[in-house]
Formats: sequence, structure tokens, C-alpha cells
Amino acid sequence: MTWQPYFQQVTFLSAAAQLKQAPTDCGYEVAFAGRSNAGKSSAINVICQQRHLARTSKTPGRTQQLIFFNLAVENRRLVDLPGYGFARVALSIKLQWQTVMASYLQQRVSLRGLVMVMDCRHPLTELDRQMIEWSQIAALPLLVLLTKADKLSRGAMEKTRLAVQRDPLLFNATTVEVLTFSAHTGQGRDAAQAWLAKQLELEMTNNQKPDALLTE
Repeated sequence: MTWQPYFQQVTFLSAAAQLKQAPTDCGYEVAFAGRSNAGKSSAINVICQQRHLARTSKTPGRTQQLIFFNLAVENRRLVDLPGYGFARVALSIKLQWQTVMASYLQQRVSLRGLVMVMDCRHPLTELDRQMIEWSQIAALPLLVLLTKADKLSRGAMEKTRLAVQRDPLLFNATTVEVLTFSAHTGQGRDAAQAWLAKQLELEMTNNQKPDALLTE
């Protein structure tokens, strides 16, 4: 039994510069947010076991719109939010991105969870904390994905995970999980898939095509 068929069949749906351009607000979706160099697109690609699904770039901040992806189940989506923190664009554009993301997190009815992608070597930046606070206001389940785990020793990685988990912003939250992840080794992929499947209310498959199992 596995979640993999759902994610292996994820496809690009659309891009939206403004919330009004987003797909119809129905069904369930989970969004990915993170600093521009945290490895967000790489994490999406590894979770979906597709090398080129989410566009990756050596230039931070290339994701400048809300990018929607379809699962092979009706009205189930993943959303790649604009990266923040390092994008070399005008301040006015950065403020526009922040407005779009805030509106999305606060108004999107179909949004059922948020994945916060953080470089394990630089977790919980001020902008990360702002995004987490937005998710808490919206009462969203939160998965903190500590990426690039292969860059630290096992002991250092566990120390970082515990520090993040015990941070006052997260410690008393009942809907937060902290997971170590590596796009290079695949560490954490299955656990991330399971968390996403829970928020999207997917049914575990026996390597069957998921569209034959669940439609709404």
C-alpha cells in the first residue's frame, strides 16, 4: 500500500499572478511556502517523484506567481507559492507578492494545509515566522520541512529539528509537524507524502491508478 501513485501523476494546472486568477475555489489543496533558496521547488519535485514538475533555478526568487498542480483525483491540488527573502526584484513587486500570499492564505476556502520549507542550516527566519503566524491565524495544519538534511551530520540535524519543534511559536501548536528532508537522498519523502495525503483526504492505494479510487 502506498501514496506514491497520487504524486507521480501530478501535473501542472495553471499560474496566477492574482488570487482572482486562481482555479475555482473548491476541493482541497495544500500550499508550499519558503525562503527563495530553501529548496522548495526541489522538495515538490522529489515528493512527486518528477524531476521537472516544479521549475528549479540557481537564481533565487524565480517563482513569481501562485503555481497550481493537479493530482490525479478531482479537485485535489498542490500550490507552489512565490519564494521570499532573496528575490532580486523591485520592492513594489515584493510587496505585491506578499499581498497575494496573505490574501491566498486568509481567503482560500479549499486550502487545507501549509508546508513551510526551510533550509535546515537557517531555520525560522523572520519571514518564516510571519508565514507561520499567518497559517496559525487561518488555523491551518502546518508541516515544517527542514530541507538539505544531507548537509548536516545526523546529530546536528536532530538538534536542529528539536530546536525548531520546541520554538515557542510552534511548541504549543497541536497541528504542527516537523520533518527532516533531503532532495538529494530522498529522506523524508514518504513521510511528507503521508502528511499531504492526510490533509487532502486521499485513500491509500495498492499501486492502482488513483483516479479509479476516488472522485468527487
